[in-house]
Amino acid sequence: MVEPRPIGSTLKQPLLGQRLSLPELPSHEPWDVVIIGGGITGAGIALEASRRQWRVLLLEQKDFSWGTSSRSSKMVHGGLRYLAQGAVTLTRQALQERERMLAELPDLVVRMPYLFPIRRGSFPGRWAMTAVLRLYDSLAGIRDHQWMSRDAVLKAYPALKPDGLRGAMRYTDALTDDSRLVIRILQEAALEGATVRNYTEVIDIDPQGHHSTLTLQDTDTGERTQVRARHVFNATGLWADRLSGTPAVVRPQRGTHLFVSAQRLPVQDCLTIRHPDDGRPVFVFPWKGQTCIGTTDLDHQGDLHDEPHCHSAEIDYLLQVANSEMPHLHLSRGDILATMAGVRPIIASGRGRHPSKERRDHLVWKQGRVISVSGGKLTTFRHMALDALKAAGLIDAAAHRRAHDDRQQRCFTHAVAAPQGLNNPVGALAEGDQLRAHVRWILQHEMVLHLDDLLLRRLRAGVLCADAGASLLPIIEPLCRTLLGWTDARWQSECQRYVHTIHNSYRLG
Repeated sequence: MVEPRPIGSTLKQPLLGQRLSLPELPSHEPWDVVIIGGGITGAGIALEASRRQWRVLLLEQKDFSWGTSSRSSKMVHGGLRYLAQGAVTLTRQALQERERMLAELPDLVVRMPYLFPIRRGSFPGRWAMTAVLRLYDSLAGIRDHQWMSRDAVLKAYPALKPDGLRGAMRYTDALTDDSRLVIRILQEAALEGATVRNYTEVIDIDPQGHHSTLTLQDTDTGERTQVRARHVFNATGLWADRLSGTPAVVRPQRGTHLFVSAQRLPVQDCLTIRHPDDGRPVFVFPWKGQTCIGTTDLDHQGDLHDEPHCHSAEIDYLLQVANSEMPHLHLSRGDILATMAGVRPIIASGRGRHPSKERRDHLVWKQGRVISVSGGKLTTFRHMALDALKAAGLIDAAAHRRAHDDRQQRCFTHAVAAPQGLNNPVGALAEGDQLRAHVRWILQHEMVLHLDDLLLRRLRAGVLCADAGASLLPIIEPLCRTLLGWTDARWQSECQRYVHTIHNSYRLG
C-alpha cells in the first residue's frame, strides 16, 4: 500500500483544473482502472484505487456530483431509521465513517445537535429513544445524547406547538455540503495521481482479451475517442442498470427538499419531526445560512437524463409537516426560496415495499469485466469503494478487512488550501472580496465547464439566493471571461442555459 504523505502537507499543483483533452486520454493507456460515474461512489473508488498506485481514469457524463450526490439531505450520519430497521452493520460503519470525517475534514463535515421532540402518546417515547440512542452512540464510540425538558425545548423553539409536548431527545450527527464533499474526494484522488474528466459519456464497453475498450464521447462537442482499461467500474448510481449487463436491480426514488429563509424559519439544530399523515421523519435544519426542509420518498418515474424536479404534492407534504409542528409560522409557498429534487439509487428488495421501508445497503455485482456498484449512503462511500476493489480482485480479503476495520488509517492525507469558508456547510454564502476569492479558486481548481456547475454545485447560490444568484453575476462574469476565456456569446449562452435549468427544476412552477 502507498505510504501516506505527512499530515498537513500541501502539493503545489492544480487540483481538478487540468482537464485533459479527449485525444490525450488514449496516450496514457492502458489504464489500470477506469471508473464510470463522478458521484460519491465513483469518487471513492478513484481515491482508494489511486492511493494504491494504480493508473486511474474517472469519467462523468455530466458534472461531478450532478445526480444524487448533490441533492441528498446533506447529512453524514449513521441513520437512526436504519438502526430501527435492524441494519446494525450499516449503521455502525456509517457512524465510524462519520467520526473519521469529522476528524479529518473539520471545515466540511461539522457536528450538529439533532432534536427529536417527544409528544404524549407518540412512539417512540422517551425511554425507547434513550435505549436506541444509547446503542447509536455506542456504535460511534461516543456518548452524546441527553434529555431536554419541555421548558428547555420551548425556550429554544417557541414556535413549536406546545400541545402534548413532553420534551425532546438531543443527540448529534453531522452536516456537510454533499457536492463539495465529492469535489474534495476527487481532489484527494487527483493528488494521488488519478485523472478525472467531466462531461464525458461512455457509450460502449467492448471486452477484448485482457482489456476492455471503451468508446468515449465529449457531451459538449460530440468528439469521440477510445481508451483501454484492465478493470472497469460502473459507479453510475441511477444509471447502473444500463451498463451492468445484468437484470435491473436499481429502484429510483425521488426525495425533495425545500429551502426557506432562515429569518422566516430560524433553527440552530436539526429538528426531526414526524409527518402527521404517515409518521415519516422529516428534517428541518440550518444549511449555508438558510433553512432546509426534507425529504420526501417516492418512486421516480421520469427520464433519468432529465434534471429532476419536485411535484406540487411534495411541496404540500413538506409544508404540512412544518406547519403541523410550528403552526404559528404559517409557512406557505411564498416563503420558498428554491426546491431541490434528487433521485436516490435504492437496491430493490423485490418485495413491493413502500419506498421509505427499502434498505439503504449498497450492492456490488459483476458481469464479465464490469464491476457495478450502486445503492448505499453518502457516509459510507469508502466502504463501498473497498467492496468494489475486492470484487475486482484488486485487494485481497485480508487487505479488505484491514481497511474496513482500521480506524487509525487516514482517508484524507493531503491538505487542500481552499479559501476560508468555502466548504462550510452552515456558513452563509460569501459576499464581496471573499466571494471573488471563492469563485477564483473554483474556476482555477474545480473543473467548471458551465455556469450551472458553478452556481448550483460549487457555490450553491441557485438554491440559497432568492434570485438564484443573479445578483452575483457582475462578480462572476469578469472572472469567467479571464480564467475560462468565455466570450460575449459564450457568457450569454451560459446564462440562458442556467436560467432554463433554474426555471424548470429549482423554482415553483
